[in-house]
Amino acid sequence: MKHATVLGASGFIGSHLSAELERRGHEVATPARDADLTGEDLGTVFYCIGLTGDARRRPLEAVEAHVVKLSEVLRRGRFDQLVYLSSTRLYLGARTGREDEALRVDPADPGHLFNLSKAAGESLVLEGERPGRVARLSNVYGPDWESESFLPTILTAACRDGAVTILDAPESAKDYVHVEDAVAALIGIATDGKERVYNVASGRNVSHGEIADELARLTGALIEFGADPAAIVFPPIDTARLRSDLAFSPRMLLEDLPELVEDFRRSAALEAER
Repeated sequence: MKHATVLGASGFIGSHLSAELERRGHEVATPARDADLTGEDLGTVFYCIGLTGDARRRPLEAVEAHVVKLSEVLRRGRFDQLVYLSSTRLYLGARTGREDEALRVDPADPGHLFNLSKAAGESLVLEGERPGRVARLSNVYGPDWESESFLPTILTAACRDGAVTILDAPESAKDYVHVEDAVAALIGIATDGKERVYNVASGRNVSHGEIADELARLTGALIEFGADPAAIVFPPIDTARLRSDLAFSPRMLLEDLPELVEDFRRSAALEAER
């Protein structure tokens, strides 16, 4: 790629992506979200702007992030290609986690707003006249201790408070991918991708129960599940396309939990010294 523009570079994934592109010698622009990009030569665009855990509480902001700003870039920007970061949450309720699976969304369910807005963003990228690809990322993890997402929240509570209550059932299960693996896959999709849509995931679901058992072992925390918890299970995410085209071989969450616990403890110790 000539050069890259990372939109959403202040976020967890966007910041890691920008740093890795620069490390590989690419010229990288990281404009602010409200920057006017009209007529700018953006090169390869990585659209990392998004709203995750807050989507249900902030529906207008979710649509703004996933659709409205994207439409402005597609309409006014000049670029060689655009990689849109979507989500494997789109497979909730689907029969399989394959890229060609028919997706199920319910506009009457407020919990589906995130999926609806991501699906709309995908449609703009895939059906428009401008060249674009979609990367459906699973739950990206790493040393992101300010996040309100499930994994950093319970890991922080286990290490800091010694007690965690998980609201969903221990059978609840979803896919996790490390941020470094996700970033490598995104760059590979932009440079060597052959398909329009790729799943970026580990390919293995991890249950809340498995995470709870390992966190309890590592931290000694008391981990309980709420009364009458719901079991939310995603279909396994198919990564055959990414593995075939880009020789993708991601690490696994349960193997990384000891390192994540140690990283949190180091971060907490440094914060306490300040």
